[in-house]
Amino acid sequence: MNAVDWISYAIVCVFQLGLFLRGFDWITNFLNWAGPLVYLVMIALLGVIWYKAGGGLVTELGNIFDGRGEHPGGPVAAFAAVVGTMVAYFAAVVINYGDFSRFVKGESQMKWGNFLGLPVSLAFFSFLALFITAGTAVLFGEIVTNPAEMVAKVDNLALTIIAALTFFAATVGINLVANFIPAAFGLANLAPAKISARTGGIITAVISFFIGGLWVALISHIGIAGFVDTLGAVLAPLYGIVVADYYLVRKQKLNVQDLFSAEPGSTYYFDKGWNKRALFAFSVASLFSVASVWTPALSAWAGFSWMFGALLGAVLHLALMSRKAPVVVAQPA
Repeated sequence: MNAVDWISYAIVCVFQLGLFLRGFDWITNFLNWAGPLVYLVMIALLGVIWYKAGGGLVTELGNIFDGRGEHPGGPVAAFAAVVGTMVAYFAAVVINYGDFSRFVKGESQMKWGNFLGLPVSLAFFSFLALFITAGTAVLFGEIVTNPAEMVAKVDNLALTIIAALTFFAATVGINLVANFIPAAFGLANLAPAKISARTGGIITAVISFFIGGLWVALISHIGIAGFVDTLGAVLAPLYGIVVADYYLVRKQKLNVQDLFSAEPGSTYYFDKGWNKRALFAFSVASLFSVASVWTPALSAWAGFSWMFGALLGAVLHLALMSRKAPVVVAQPA
């Protein structure tokens, strides 16, 4: 990155940390403002592009959906692979879902939030992105998928300023939810007596500043799809193990008190605090799911790494835990 990139990066990092330190009320207010702003700008951009592209936009949409492509499995397999990558993308947020769901007022509110925030929001955003991308093919003679590149090609100062503010809001909002807050809370949970959520946020900010500085070079080397699929491949077995353990092994019943106990003989003490069967299931499933991303012979399955890893992790965990049923003093969870 050049000097301007580093300055911009530092401003975003400082703003993000400051927002986190102000507390969840400030974060909530920022997200309530940033989310609609991104959609308003996207809708405005679609309107401008559609106006300039005219009927050519609809024609280009037809070309996008005509089934041409380079995926060896054809358009259906390509679509399924993209769906798999999207699932892997959201897998990181799923692992830390409890960091945010605990703030809802009731189960109904949580369900409506999930419905509106995931399938509805994602479908609407995909619709906007598809039409805008088709419009770029008409206006610029090539498909442009990078928003920053779109703005650069238009070469309009007002649009550049609006786009920069939108990118800023979207980047901070997404990063807080998907990366910053979960990491801060995770560090605090490691040593709650010594590390508060606030301290965890500061530690996260310092570490992530240096990691983020190398991020562009890393993504340029392995590609965003390869990174997301690999991340999903590692996290997928955790999801499979958690779901299988809760629904199939423990039949949706937990000993709530023992969840917070490290006493030998407690329900979840296992072997000195470690469930070695779950760790074995996770290790094996992760190995195979990551291999599906980076092994050339399995490249066609790269988009399905998350599904493959989650299923394998669940099956292995269920098989290993079934060998000796755990003793559970049950309380409805």
